[in-house]
Order: sequence, then C-alpha cells, then structure tokens
Amino acid sequence: MISKKTKYAIKALLYLAKNYGEGPILIGHLSEAEKIPKKFLEAILLDLKKEGILGSKMGAGGGYYLIKKPSEVMMSQILRSTGGPIALIPCVSLNFYERCDDCIDETICGIRDVMADVRDATLKILSATTLADILKREKHLNAGAKKKTKKKK
Repeated sequence: MISKKTKYAIKALLYLAKNYGEGPILIGHLSEAEKIPKKFLEAILLDLKKEGILGSKMGAGGGYYLIKKPSEVMMSQILRSTGGPIALIPCVSLNFYERCDDCIDETICGIRDVMADVRDATLKILSATTLADILKREKHLNAGAKKKTKKKK
C-alpha cells in the first residue's frame, strides 16, 4: 500500500503534468484543486524539487513546475522519492534492505522468493510507466465512461 504522501505526490505531479508548459502553479491553487493539505503539499513539493523532478519560481507568477517532460517522469522515481521501498517486505528491498527478525534462513524462505518476484514485476511496471502514460490512461478511461453513460440513456 502506498503512503498518503506518495498518493498526494502523484496527484500533484499529474496536475502539473496536465498543465505542463503553461508556467508555474501556485501551491495554494494546487492544494485546492487536488484537495491536498497545503502544509503537507509544501513538504512534498520540496522533496520532489530536491529529487530533480520539480523546479520552482519565487515572486509574482511563481510556483512549482515540472523540470522534466511528463513522459520522462517514471512512477518508480516518484515512489522511491516519497514513499521509500517498492518491495512489500524489507528482506527483498533493493534500496532499503533489512533482514526479517523471524527469518531462520533467507536462502530457503519461500515467502521471500515469492515477494522478490512481486517486487520485480512491480518494479518493471513502475519503471516503464510515466506521468504521460497515466494521463493517457485517464483520457482513455474517461472516454470509455462517457460511452457507457450515452448507452444507458
């Protein structure tokens, strides 16, 4: 399960991706549009700026904006920069490895073996999915929902 911080980061980045190239977006506007608490959003955006995903401009016409194109921002980068590990258990994490307290022998642990496969499959999907891909999916899903609504009438 992803953290609230990661979920809010994705929502904010998708909003910025939808408005890519239109200039900086004020935190207050982003907070209101995506229903994200402003103070929490400020911390999230600062983290994303440190990660090289966002830029900011001070003063009139200021705010946050994507440094990279939406097609260059990978979901795996967002999750790692806001939520920590992608793995479901710490003993299979590539960047946040920790040995499980109750494990007798990692080399013969069936749970660890399955979770490593889950991690690899998840990482493959997240590393191949960009903000632009999610926007395309939303557009496709929205078009499908509109077709269903027309058929019901």
